[in-house]
Amino acid sequence: MSLTPDQPSKSGAMTPGSIATELSKLDLPAPSGLKLTLPTTNPKSPLSGDAGPNSALSGNSLFSPVGTDDTGDISGPEPEALTVARRKARSESVSEQLSTTLSEMKLPQPERIFGPNDEQNVEGSEKGKQGVSPEDWDKVKLDDEVPEAVKEPRRMTHSRHTSRADAAVPRTPTIPETPEPSSSSHTVAKEQKVTPFDVEGEVDAEGKDLGIDYDKLTKRFGATLISQELLDRFERLTGEKPHPLLRRGTFYSHRDFNMILDRYEKGQPFYLYTGRGPSSDSMHMGHLIPFMFTAYLQRVFNVPLVIQVTDDEKYLLERDIKKQAELMKKIKGKKPLDLLRHYKKMGQDNIRDIIACGFIPEKTFIFSDLANVGGAFYENVVLMAKTVTQSQSRNVFGFTDSDNIGMFHFAAVQATPSFSNSFPQIFGTRDDIPALIPCAIDQDPYFLLTRDAADKLHYKKPALLHSKFLPALQGAGTKMSASKENTAIFMTDDAKKIAKKIKSHAFSGGGASQELHKQFGGNPDVDIAYQYLGFFEESDEKMEKLAKEYRAGTLSTSEMKAACIEKLQEVVAEFQKNRAEVTDEKLAYFQNSTRKIDPRPKPKEEAVEAAPAA
Repeated sequence: MSLTPDQPSKSGAMTPGSIATELSKLDLPAPSGLKLTLPTTNPKSPLSGDAGPNSALSGNSLFSPVGTDDTGDISGPEPEALTVARRKARSESVSEQLSTTLSEMKLPQPERIFGPNDEQNVEGSEKGKQGVSPEDWDKVKLDDEVPEAVKEPRRMTHSRHTSRADAAVPRTPTIPETPEPSSSSHTVAKEQKVTPFDVEGEVDAEGKDLGIDYDKLTKRFGATLISQELLDRFERLTGEKPHPLLRRGTFYSHRDFNMILDRYEKGQPFYLYTGRGPSSDSMHMGHLIPFMFTAYLQRVFNVPLVIQVTDDEKYLLERDIKKQAELMKKIKGKKPLDLLRHYKKMGQDNIRDIIACGFIPEKTFIFSDLANVGGAFYENVVLMAKTVTQSQSRNVFGFTDSDNIGMFHFAAVQATPSFSNSFPQIFGTRDDIPALIPCAIDQDPYFLLTRDAADKLHYKKPALLHSKFLPALQGAGTKMSASKENTAIFMTDDAKKIAKKIKSHAFSGGGASQELHKQFGGNPDVDIAYQYLGFFEESDEKMEKLAKEYRAGTLSTSEMKAACIEKLQEVVAEFQKNRAEVTDEKLAYFQNSTRKIDPRPKPKEEAVEAAPAA
């Protein structure tokens, strides 16, 4: 037999209906303090319909607390759809009232400015009004200049804990946050990627490498292009013609280089800082360029130089487990300490290469992180480390949760040589002497953080000179790689190997055949042999002659490559001669951290005589 809702079950348990019946018989007090409001029915409300003032769909329910969207109905919450509909109705109502109010206001109309020939086109009350004079009309700007912040909106930072560097650097390790039109006429299918760890050029829709767009890159980093006026001032102050790497635009952008020239003009001290992360037993020509240029700057300015060899970085930043295992097998390593010591040994070999670039021994200190980090230097590492947040490291370098903490921390180690009191044997405790850092543009993110930290630590900001990359033999899409033999000319290559690499692998800008080349000429701007010559050839007249004849088709690709081979063989042979003269005693001399270095300039002639041939 079935039970009615009010009947108890056989077990004696009450049904929901019987419970409700019993509750209705209780004499309970009325609720108080609910702050309920009576409904105000709006007949025009799209929610009121025809249900009357007490409808559940009316604009304000009988159970709606004042100033809230809650119905106040203790039977349960109002369905979300009704809440959304009510908010929409209120919004539309307010917008309609505002629109009506604005339409009824008598606002003044902007006055029209008529040109000198507009009188015949004027209608209504303005008919016959004389336009402005031709002279005044020319002064009217039809296209006002748009502020740079509006043209290029930057990521805003509102937290007091967020640094200026956080707003200036990209949030991911790749440079573009949003696609920008390339300066090239080609359609970019793949954006360039430039980080301290990876360099890849743009690629068009057909898979062709477009190289690195340096204008876009400079704009992204917020650096300043080196102008002809700045080069003229450099020559005027130093009495030296700018290095080919400067005047041909290899070092093409800067941060505060004008400030360094101000100090040089006033006789105020500064110093040079550059570095090397050992990735092979021998440097290649791409590594040579910043050292060759830094040696030139040291001879011109007669200032101290510190060179950091980041053997610790190379151990920390090796993410490829398979590659690391192969290296361990190659060096017959049994434990991680063996690999770390391998990088330290590789760094010492690279220091011999660096010394061969021709620095002034008495004014140069070269140091390995693994051998020298401590004392005053480590104090600044700690100070710097506290200014860099984990968020900044992620945004600037693209680190993830799977990366080791040493990678996050390394920015503090690379930044510390930028502060003069890190080297008490040179500057004592002085912290007001800035550094000038020549480096490749991919290292700039480190020094964005450094410059920001300098403000917090009350130190001098470093100035920078940024270089373009020496492209791989295969073209401008990537830079030379120490791990890829046929992309680079190594400083240990003999003359025969250099010739073979250029002939076999150097990308040519010439025609597809001799006949086509003679007919249409070649393009020296993409020709690797011509580009390499531009890094090392001193004569501007020779470079102009080669380019002119190549474009005309009277200079063949093989002749261009022959000129390049001759110059590279000359540079490498001179380097190898200097390298052979680096004894163990000389290696120890440059790395002696107790050796006092006089930061005061020497007479230029004495400094030039002290420096080995570059």
